[in-house]
Amino acid sequence: MSAISVGQAVVLGVVEGVTEFLPVSSTGHLKIAEGLMHIPVDDKSVVGFSAVIQVGAIAAVLLYFIKDIKRIVSAWFRGLFNSEERYHHDYKFAWWVIAATVPIVVVGLVAKPLIDGPLASLWVVAGSLIVGSGVMWAADQMGRHKRGEDDTSFKDAMLVGCSQILALLFPGFSRSGATMSTGLILDLDRVAATRLSFFLGIPALTGAGVYELKDALGAGVGAAPLAVGTVVSFAVAYASIAWLLKFVAKHSFNAFVIYRIVVGMALIGLLATGTLSN
Repeated sequence: MSAISVGQAVVLGVVEGVTEFLPVSSTGHLKIAEGLMHIPVDDKSVVGFSAVIQVGAIAAVLLYFIKDIKRIVSAWFRGLFNSEERYHHDYKFAWWVIAATVPIVVVGLVAKPLIDGPLASLWVVAGSLIVGSGVMWAADQMGRHKRGEDDTSFKDAMLVGCSQILALLFPGFSRSGATMSTGLILDLDRVAATRLSFFLGIPALTGAGVYELKDALGAGVGAAPLAVGTVVSFAVAYASIAWLLKFVAKHSFNAFVIYRIVVGMALIGLLATGTLSN
């Protein structure tokens, strides 16, 4: 039998699609949803399933930003064969994304036993949700929001890329929350920080999904739940991306900060009373 049913895959696909790019932690919400449905959060196949359905959300990013991605990739290929093109910001940006992905790949491979084991705890999720909220609030207050997307540099990309490690090690911290907060601390405006978070997430999350596919299929999750979860994640994530970009253009991150604290405290309550098993 599959460790995850098709019905559960639909629920998890919706959760993944809604939360992957919002700064509220998709991994944390998936673990909470899995716990409420009595799915073992530290099961190897379940961890793999969660990584694979992220590919659906990444596909939504690829489709939503297809024009930007074509422009950046085209500039990168032109720059490989034409030295004059290498001064173009899009060519440089492509290399920055590649370089900024290396740290999380290295840490992900080295720390995989911890990530799949002790750090998969729902107590870690609860604590990370709350601590990450404080970081996000402070970043939003500190940031001067004066730099746009065209003002990003190699330093910005590397620092934002490295911040993804926080979410990798501490599920609940949120990859989007960590990268957006870092962008704000670097004085990027909210839209620029959000878009940079999206672009840096493409190689990292796609690589994680491909790497975990063998574990998801080989250790107990059927092909049907994987396919359904991925498709649902794609559809919901596309709508979520469109909403988020409109929201951050006019609002602060305070609503997400409050929401994360409420969810974190609620999770602590559920765990402490035994309503939800760690």
